[in-house]
Amino acid sequence: MKSFVEIAAEIARESGAVISDFARHRVGFELKGTYDLVTEADRSSERLIVERLHQHFPTHAILAEEGGAHDGSSEYRWYVDPLDGTTNFAHAFPFYNVTLALERAGEMIAGVIYDPTRDEMFQAELGSGAFLNSAPIRVTPTARIEDSLSATGFPSRKRHQNVNIHFYYQLAMLSHGVRRAGAAALDLAYVACGRLDFFWEFALNPWDMAAGSLLVREAGGMCTDMQGAPLSLRGAHILADNTALHSEVVELFGEIFAGKQRVPLPQ
Repeated sequence: MKSFVEIAAEIARESGAVISDFARHRVGFELKGTYDLVTEADRSSERLIVERLHQHFPTHAILAEEGGAHDGSSEYRWYVDPLDGTTNFAHAFPFYNVTLALERAGEMIAGVIYDPTRDEMFQAELGSGAFLNSAPIRVTPTARIEDSLSATGFPSRKRHQNVNIHFYYQLAMLSHGVRRAGAAALDLAYVACGRLDFFWEFALNPWDMAAGSLLVREAGGMCTDMQGAPLSLRGAHILADNTALHSEVVELFGEIFAGKQRVPLPQ
């Protein structure tokens, strides 16, 4: 019998093929808010994923970004983002993914993140480690902010009011750099596999963080909020790092939350 993560990976790969087919035809997009994009690729991917999950696990609950919710009768709940990085996809910028994660009684136990543009399948199961295309992955050993490469993101709505610009500026000036690629699940996967040292962001949704947070932990990293408290999928922010940097990053973030600047803003 296949494991949860094996079934999730099969579904994610099938969904990725659907997305790739839409990408070849450069489908248009709609706005589901003032700035939030949605495409037929999002909807088709979600329909497929929800249908497949129902077939395999009819009693499981499902929470999906485009509204494909299902209240199950068991202690299991799936978090689904059928196309994380829709804005990138709509502009043919090749940084987007499919992500599924499974929670049991409040604990994340399985997760996959699939990048169809690179055919990269990140997957993790509680207590079994993290993998990229079946090869084990680990976080970096980087121990100083000044030696680090990190990533973050900004909201599509009210981005001009977002406090994250202060965090972004300080890290950009104090480290090797900050990347802003536009797909949080892949950013988390990149922390897990050592392409990034840490990632932070405000106001993500549960499906953005669920699989990636498990991947990071199973790869030897840490996931908390930006103040070092236990991570909540419905919390205000997330910090995912390689463990070695955790205390230093939390200390820096504490200063920024308090309005202090190690590097003054240019006048």
